Amino acid sequence: MFSRLNLTSLAGPILVLMVLTLFILPLPPFLLDLFFTFNIAVAIIVLMVSINTKEPLDFSAFPVVLLMTTLLRLALNVASTRIILTNGNQGEAAAGKVIEAFGHFLIGGNIAVGIVVFVILTIINFVVITKGAGRIAEVSARFTLDAMPGKQMAIDADLNAGLIGEEEARRRRKTIAQEADFFGSMDGASKFVRGDAVAGILIIVINLVAGMIVGVISHDMPFAQAGKTYTLLSIGDGLVAQIPGLIISTAAGIVVSRVGDNDLSEQLLGQLFSKPTTLYITAAVIGVFGLIPNMPHVAFLMMAAGIASIAYWTEKRSRERAQEVPPEQVAAAQAAQQAQEQQMQEVGWHDVAPVDPVGLEVGYRIIPLVDRNQDGELLRRIRGIRKKIAQELGFLVPPIHIRDNLELKPNAYRIQLKGVDVGEGEAYLGQFLAINPGRVLGPLPGTPTTDPTFGLPATWIDAHLKEQAQSLGYTVVDASTVVATHISNLLQGHAAELLGREEVQQLLDHLSKEFPKLVEDIVPKVVPLNVLQKVLQGLLDEGMHIRDMRTILETLAEHVNKTADVDELTSAVRVGLGRAIVHQLFPGETELQVIALDPGLEQVLLQASQGRGGGLEPGLAETILQQASQLTEQMENQGLNSVLITPAQLRPLLSRFLRRSIPQFRVLSHSEIPDNKTIRIVGVLGGRVAA
Repeated sequence: MFSRLNLTSLAGPILVLMVLTLFILPLPPFLLDLFFTFNIAVAIIVLMVSINTKEPLDFSAFPVVLLMTTLLRLALNVASTRIILTNGNQGEAAAGKVIEAFGHFLIGGNIAVGIVVFVILTIINFVVITKGAGRIAEVSARFTLDAMPGKQMAIDADLNAGLIGEEEARRRRKTIAQEADFFGSMDGASKFVRGDAVAGILIIVINLVAGMIVGVISHDMPFAQAGKTYTLLSIGDGLVAQIPGLIISTAAGIVVSRVGDNDLSEQLLGQLFSKPTTLYITAAVIGVFGLIPNMPHVAFLMMAAGIASIAYWTEKRSRERAQEVPPEQVAAAQAAQQAQEQQMQEVGWHDVAPVDPVGLEVGYRIIPLVDRNQDGELLRRIRGIRKKIAQELGFLVPPIHIRDNLELKPNAYRIQLKGVDVGEGEAYLGQFLAINPGRVLGPLPGTPTTDPTFGLPATWIDAHLKEQAQSLGYTVVDASTVVATHISNLLQGHAAELLGREEVQQLLDHLSKEFPKLVEDIVPKVVPLNVLQKVLQGLLDEGMHIRDMRTILETLAEHVNKTADVDELTSAVRVGLGRAIVHQLFPGETELQVIALDPGLEQVLLQASQGRGGGLEPGLAETILQQASQLTEQMENQGLNSVLITPAQLRPLLSRFLRRSIPQFRVLSHSEIPDNKTIRIVGVLGGRVAA
């Protein structure tokens, strides 16, 4: 049975039980000597590990080590106090050889000097080292917690940009959480060492007073002999506990004050003695002090000579390294030679730069919004935009390629679609855009502008005016939200252009995992890929999603043998998707409040659609647009969507005509309305025209 036990896992419980036992059971002097020696050895091990640790998390067990070493010292203090008060009358070796040796070493024949030196050591440990280490741990814990959201967003940005994978992202998130836990634990664990220093002072006072009382009263010792014996034992006991405490406190200070991931020795030597000029100046100053009368000339001049020698040696090493050609320069020279050779080659297809489907160019002042190293907030928002569009429309938008452009204004940005500018605006870091939705209570101080997405009047304001702007009725957003909203609006408005043949093929590949037979039988055997692409683009162009690919493919397979006209195929698909279209426009409503065509206008449009040109007379078109705009405004004031219901023959014509000027105006055909829905006419388009 015991062979199955993991001895390593038993080390912790055994150590804790052993320390707690020391508080209760009396120890003979020999065992006390062994435990004191063990305590000193553990303190030295902790110090060496702290010096050689490159990052704080490499010694993540340090808070627990602080607790255990503090408990061990206190337990030894209790055990030694018991022996001192019980056997102190037997002489200076009553509490063991270690306490006796430390007492003689520190006192040196003078009790007053020993007491003063012990108090000084305790003050150094308590006031200087422990207090400083505790303050550093407290500030580090606070800053680590404050920086956690920014670090998490930086990880998300790297993950979105494809620079790291899911495993690396999880590892980094775990490291951030461990850093917060470590510095938080160090903030609390530093109080153990501080309390131990206070306990050391109290214990030595108790041993001195109680020992002399016990020695004089219980053991009939002369007062002078009792004072000498118990003072030596008390100071020896305090010293043998305070020296490991001082070492542990130093180790704690080293761990929490480390900056960088280099070895401590490399940092000290590389940063203190790496600049010959600094060392020469120091040597000159020390040499001048050595020439002043009544100064210790030998000590100062020897130190000046030593520092000057180190400076000379450092300068010599720097010159030798400068003459050596580093491997990086060799590689750079080879790369430059290869680039020059490539320039001499003939022009090829590699010189043709492809056009990005979607691009974002930013001025230099808003680069932090898209900089991974500065926790760029916009990177995370762009990922959210692509995910949202994919969920709503049913296909994956191409990645957005971001680059800086020094030709733009410092705060300007520009959105491009297939190399063509489709939107631009300005964003100001640290400020907020207060958008006037039309019902604000007063003006705001700031930079007047226009919301780049919806064209509403707006003002860039300072951060301290945010609450005031919200109380006045403004819609307040930060700089990254302004750019992200603009990008989202443009991507949704140009979704049909972004659905290329590659995206359609990716959509089919994804669909074939769930419906392999459906895709295999229809595309491209029955429905050509280019026809499917045009139908999907037609649906997206009219604001319809393409998530129900099963219905789309089945409807196309049924009608593609009857007609090859894309508009007719799109209309057939829309009928098949009628329930989804109506639900998108009238979610959860049984009665549909729509706009109808005046019968007279309907006849005019039917005649126009049957003509050769298939277009509208200019005067008639202008009148229809004016009335449609008025109806749209009325419907929006009532909180309703502007939806026009027409015969199936007129729907494509009116939809193309109206959405150019009024994108939010939707057109449905009678055949797209499900049977379980009722219609209520709330407006008529073309009344005056019919008259």
